[in-house]
Parts: sequence; structure tokens; C-alpha cells
Amino acid sequence: MANENLQQPLVRIDGNKCLTIQGKETPHTVLDFWQWSSSDLLGNTMRGVLAEYIVGTALGILKDVRIEWAEYDLLTHDGIKLEIKCSAYLQSWSQKRLSKISFGIEPKMPQNPPPEPTTEPLLRRQADVYVFCLLHHRDMLTVNPLDLDQWTFYCLATKKLDAECRDQKTLSLSRLLSLGPLVATYGELASQVRKLGIIDQGQPTSSL
Repeated sequence: MANENLQQPLVRIDGNKCLTIQGKETPHTVLDFWQWSSSDLLGNTMRGVLAEYIVGTALGILKDVRIEWAEYDLLTHDGIKLEIKCSAYLQSWSQKRLSKISFGIEPKMPQNPPPEPTTEPLLRRQADVYVFCLLHHRDMLTVNPLDLDQWTFYCLATKKLDAECRDQKTLSLSRLLSLGPLVATYGELASQVRKLGIIDQGQPTSSL
């Protein structure tokens, strides 16, 4: 038993579930915890998670639970692996000037390396398509990460990123734009990802 790989299955948790002590429920719920820990949607950590959620809602692919340590962030119904990256001009802390836009694109090692030798390098970008999510709003008084009109999405095939950026770890907005990404609003996101999926896989895909 000690040598077995143990992993608890991930399931959606009810926000009304309570902390317990000696088998009795306390008044403290999971929803309370979420509100305490995750209300800063403008901060780097939660804004990135929110970006994944937003893309997932646009593509209708949020049936499963988010896996923090996964090799890629989302999987479409067609099997297109998506990596979601996020940046913003405004942060949750005090700023004297707007933040410079930069996205992380560092290659990753797979969580579960193949048992047999492979010709592909293990350290690589594991997704098929990158979706760069920019919270483009620049007014701190009215910024709202929940307002989908304040976001712009840039979709780029990983093959293009690999060819142009190789082992580069970060990507500026100007450099991203020079690579010719497909630009999308929230409503256009699914169709733009589908286009890249067709190009990357070399064959038509079914509906997302």
C-alpha cells in the first residue's frame, strides 16, 4: 500500500458544506472560505484562475473540476489542449503607473512522463493552443474583472509560439501582436479557438 500512488478524486464541492468538529457542523461554510480567500479578482493569482474560468464558460467545457497541477489548463470537446495566460494593466495594490503587459510562456515538464522513450522533448509547451487573456481596462475606479467587455483574448497555436519563441519564458504584448494571433471578444472566443484547432490538427473539428 505504501508504494501505491494515491490520489483523492476531485469533485465539485457544495458551497454550503461546513467545517465540522467532533462530528458536528460549525457555522463556517465553504462559501465563507471562498469569499475570504478568493474575493480579490484583480490580484495576479485569482485573476489568472478567473481567466481560465472565463475561457471555459465561453467554450462550454467546465464539466470537470480545475486541476491546479495539470500540464495544460483546459480541454475542448474536440481534444484541443488549451493553455490560458492572463495579464492586466491594473493590479489590486497601489500603482503609480499602469503595469506592463507580459505573459508567461515557459515550457513545462509533463506530470506523467511516457513509460516508453519518445522522440519528442519532455520539456515543452504541452498545450495545442494558447489563449492570452488581457484585462484591458485602465480605469481603477471602474475596473471589474467580472465584466467580460473589459477583456480581450488573443489565440495562438503553440506551434507558432515554439517556432518564434523557442525556450523563451515571457512574452510582451507587442511581441505577441507581432506573431499574428487571432483576436477575440468573449463572444468570438469559441470560434477563434476552433479555427486554430482546425489549422493545428490539419482536419475539421466538431462543434465545441
